[in-house]
Amino acid sequence: MTAPVVTVHPWTSAKEAAELLSVHGFTALPVVDDDDRLIGIVTEADLIRGRIPADPRHVHEPGAAVAGMSVGDLMTTPATAMDTGTDVADLCQALVDARIRAMPIVDGSAVVGIVTRGDVVRMLARGDADIARDVRHRLEIYGGGGRWKVEVREGCVHITDEFDDDTDRHVARLLALAVPGVVAADTAYAGEEQTR
Repeated sequence: MTAPVVTVHPWTSAKEAAELLSVHGFTALPVVDDDDRLIGIVTEADLIRGRIPADPRHVHEPGAAVAGMSVGDLMTTPATAMDTGTDVADLCQALVDARIRAMPIVDGSAVVGIVTRGDVVRMLARGDADIARDVRHRLEIYGGGGRWKVEVREGCVHITDEFDDDTDRHVARLLALAVPGVVAADTAYAGEEQTR
């Protein structure tokens, strides 16, 4: 997630919110009250809806663009948010199912970060060498150096353990799955692989 998160208040002008989105390359901003509790979200779509005047040279339906509105006039409320302990798979499914591009992350009612579809794509795009390095580091902390052979291809991790210990291999798999960019992980005992 991106943290700390840039937030706005309901009284923030639409123009200021648009500037924040533009400057930072964000797609959405959580909207908070005086006590920094999440009360809504304002997105690019919220800010452009009805805000651009129609070309007067063309015939359009009646209605003009609305100017000078505040975030409170445009935001979506209540905002969907997820807790800091949410499984990333559940968060990704919620982004897809709800067709939203950003999910505020809260601790209680306080906004502590935001995760966007772009954040998840960047995580999935991590290079195999970087993933392998991070997996090896976690395994060395857990079971010592030189014990594990780690191979990564397209985010799929294969770990070979020098020792024949089912519990350690199970933990190694879980440690690997927790590394950003890992899409699958399996383990094997080196002695079994040599007999194949």
